[in-house]
Amino acid sequence: MARSGKDDDSLIERAEGEAAPNPVWFKPIMLGLMLLGLVWVLFFYLSGSAGPIPDIGAWNLVIGFGIAFIGFLMTTRWR
Repeated sequence: MARSGKDDDSLIERAEGEAAPNPVWFKPIMLGLMLLGLVWVLFFYLSGSAGPIPDIGAWNLVIGFGIAFIGFLMTTRWR
């Protein structure tokens, strides 16, 4: 029985060790987290010691760098 070429076009051949590409949302989230962390840290420095959450003081730096670090960790999974 003959198969139409239409079915074969939807299949993507990959090498055995090669993984699937990332979903469409991956890159915007990755870049957004890095930028959000940068903005958080910049806002903390420019506003004096108040920061985005004034009650926690210098812990705002940990939050800002943590958000950016998650974005940088996502770059290791980007294909």
